[in-house]
Amino acid sequence: MAHQEFCREIMDAYLTFMVVERRFSENTVDAYRRDITRFLSFFSPKDMNGLMDIKGEGLRSFLLKLREEKISQRSIARNLTAIKSFFRFLVNEGKLEIDPTENLESPRMEKALPGYLSVEEVDRLLSQPDEKTALGLRDSAMLELLYATGMRVSELISLKTNQLNLEAGYVIAFGKGAKERIIPVGETAREKIVRYLESSRPLLSKTNHAPELFVSRFGKKMTRQAFWKTLGQYALLAGIRRGISPHKLRHSFATHLLDRGADLRSVQQMLGHVDISTTQIYTFVTRERLKSVYDKHHPRA
Repeated sequence: MAHQEFCREIMDAYLTFMVVERRFSENTVDAYRRDITRFLSFFSPKDMNGLMDIKGEGLRSFLLKLREEKISQRSIARNLTAIKSFFRFLVNEGKLEIDPTENLESPRMEKALPGYLSVEEVDRLLSQPDEKTALGLRDSAMLELLYATGMRVSELISLKTNQLNLEAGYVIAFGKGAKERIIPVGETAREKIVRYLESSRPLLSKTNHAPELFVSRFGKKMTRQAFWKTLGQYALLAGIRRGISPHKLRHSFATHLLDRGADLRSVQQMLGHVDISTTQIYTFVTRERLKSVYDKHHPRA
């Protein structure tokens, strides 16, 4: 019982810090909660002295256990990131004097190339919603805006009507850490949104008045799960059998822009990447695609 009470108390303090001070998203906080809970369960500390006794050898034993459980390298790296953040918090709060993770290196990760749709696949996908219905018109506007801006799905479903300036042609998105960025919106997406606002949203919002731009059939805020399900249904109708996700449309947005000559810095700003190295992976995708085209079509390739 002492272990559970101590873990609950220290966990509550840490997660409050993550939400209030670091302003992490709900999904990130949930992931960190799971990772730290697994970590604390492994060592079962009953008080702060128990955490002080954790040394590098114990930490390596914990990471070895994760490998034995066939947990992916990516998940192990995320676990270690959460644990390091947890101990830094304890040291900064004066609860511990020494951070046992200070010299512990994260496992090297190979960056996975992002999957993306071809322009033709995107065209097929975006043509699937039945715009004669209120929900179809809403879905069409959502898909067009997602591909037009490269927003994250969390940003899309949280988008308020006052974050959109259709006359000037841009949207204000709030990304990770509530960082604000301005993204241009193309003419096609703007037209779809205008039609949605005029003909669809008033019907869906009859009983509720949610501030979000896109609402459910009951006039409430859309959920991530509902949008994922809707996207998957349209992908099947479009004949896209490989895995589809909102993030794949984000990858497609970035890849198609770079394919057509957009500069890396502009794409970075539109995606909301803090570090340009995160965006650079898309240049590798475009290089690989060009090499494939060359090998396939050049007579002496």
